[in-house]
Amino acid sequence: MKHINCNGKLIDLNSPKVMGILNITPDSFFDGGKHNTPDAIIFQVEKMLNEGATFIDVGAYSSRPGAKHISEEEEMSRILPIIKLLTKTFPSILISVDTFRSNVAKQCVENGACLINDISAGDLDTSMFSTIAKLQVPYIIMHMQGSPQNMQNNPTYHDIVKDVLFYFSKKIAELRALGVNDIITDVGFGFGKTLEHNYKLLANLELFKNLEVPMLAGLSRKSMLYKPLNTSAKEALNTTTAANTIALLNGATILRVHDVKKAMETIKIVELLKNNQ
Repeated sequence: MKHINCNGKLIDLNSPKVMGILNITPDSFFDGGKHNTPDAIIFQVEKMLNEGATFIDVGAYSSRPGAKHISEEEEMSRILPIIKLLTKTFPSILISVDTFRSNVAKQCVENGACLINDISAGDLDTSMFSTIAKLQVPYIIMHMQGSPQNMQNNPTYHDIVKDVLFYFSKKIAELRALGVNDIITDVGFGFGKTLEHNYKLLANLELFKNLEVPMLAGLSRKSMLYKPLNTSAKEALNTTTAANTIALLNGATILRVHDVKKAMETIKIVELLKNNQ
């Protein structure tokens, strides 16, 4: 049985859930600068919740390849007012915070967030694991080679699938030793990976079920889906649905997406298929 505890609420991940993306960064690859006023943010979040999102993932630090680095102070000043706004407007909302900084994680949880989504799995802030252990919130550990500024320079692996599995098994052991209960993995599509690396991971995603923790898939409108077709992120909804379907069939339990309604429909069809096998 897969359950995670978010603010005292048990979330059943035996049936897949959707995490809606709220980027409040001016330079995110798909919707940068779009949600920059309280009204625009509330409208977008309400839409995602109405369409079926279980979690809303709020990010104030752009992690697209080559993104500009911002200070902790700037990240905090961007994200804290939004966490406060959302918890006030939607009292039962389950907010995930997309940050690799332990202090940002702590402040956001103290203001109502219930889940931390760390693109560096503790590698960019050595205090993150102990902070998560103290906060006792579900923690998403993503695999990334390098940092957003350099991760796509020349990603190389001995064996991408084995390397990422080994990375996670070490991280999970460390977190368990600290008493962290709810751990979720994310193989990090597009984060320090070539096109081939990404598809090798997608094709072998089922192997990550051996880690015995829930698995998040973050494929929404990524370049691995539109570059082979010479299109753009804007035109990548159809390929996102195709990739999400593959991820669900291979054991993904959370889909992190820009388009919540389409992801919910994808889950419905895959669940019908699985229930009739």
